[in-house]
Amino acid sequence: MFRASAAGTIYDRRALLRTELSGLTACAAGRSLPSAAGEPQESSRPARRPVIERLGTIDFGVNETTPIVFRKRLYRLEYINRKYHRSSVPDDYFRLIDVGSGEIGPGFALGHHLGSAFVDGSTMYVFGLEGGWGGDSINVFTSQDLQKWSSKPALRLKEWQLYNNSVCRGDEGYVMAIEAGSPQKAVGVQFTCFFARSSDLRTWNFLGEDVSWGKDRYIGCPTIRFHRGRYYVFYLNRSRISDGADKGRREYDTHVVRSRDLKQWETSPLNPVLTFSEQDRRICNPSINPEQQQRIAKSPVLNVSDLDLCEFDGHVVFYYSWGSQRGIEYLAEARYDGTLATFLDSLFLGR
Repeated sequence: MFRASAAGTIYDRRALLRTELSGLTACAAGRSLPSAAGEPQESSRPARRPVIERLGTIDFGVNETTPIVFRKRLYRLEYINRKYHRSSVPDDYFRLIDVGSGEIGPGFALGHHLGSAFVDGSTMYVFGLEGGWGGDSINVFTSQDLQKWSSKPALRLKEWQLYNNSVCRGDEGYVMAIEAGSPQKAVGVQFTCFFARSSDLRTWNFLGEDVSWGKDRYIGCPTIRFHRGRYYVFYLNRSRISDGADKGRREYDTHVVRSRDLKQWETSPLNPVLTFSEQDRRICNPSINPEQQQRIAKSPVLNVSDLDLCEFDGHVVFYYSWGSQRGIEYLAEARYDGTLATFLDSLFLGR
């Protein structure tokens, strides 16, 4: 284990409430309160588009994050790149932040990339890619106190290029969504989402090349959830502007599909779930200094990627990346007032 520098990284959400900054008070949603969250509960099956409230930017240089509830507290798993502006560690690693208190746990998984988290009972599971982006091995890290971690190999797809991953509990055990970039014969259009299954969250079995989503299109940054007999996969969609001054420019937003068998997929009639917006420039972290705020004000707004979500204290917490999709990226927060079950149902008009 190692202790990463925490200087200036986390802001005081309760102090932010007291300052009553216009439009930012909802940033204090990460309170240390009991949660009814976990697996999605029954919902009222709404028949209109869910309202996602954008809270604004909280950091930059951090892209892949996972909100997760552990022992009734909200945490954020962060994948810290060695180039992160506040990192003094010479390699990539993961860390967990207690969102309510701002406390940063010890860094772990040195040399691992593109992490995701899942909680089962009293154990936190974190999955990370070994060997850099495009590696072929995913390892699992486990802890019951978020201080001491153990690890073991979880899945290897020899000679494949793997990227982001996400885990949920289904009706036949646990399922991992995996973003793959090659081999081209299996992947089709780069990138594609494949799946693995596990009975214990430690040993995983690849479900095969035919169990996939998106071989005919760009499918990046998958996040998987299970609700009412279906798997929901949020993913990064790529498109091009068809006309006007910006014709041909690539843009990226977040879409969702669902499936009962991970083979046949239904797209949401409300796609995109979340698209890029000038509202993402809003500053939701008072520790971002004026120079950094100017940088944010001048940055391109072309993507909403790496969206992840969880239910906490009666609402859904979202973290996502926005920026250029080419190295200029900021971490933003949003929320939906309602349960995760209601949110998922609403994406398909309550059907």
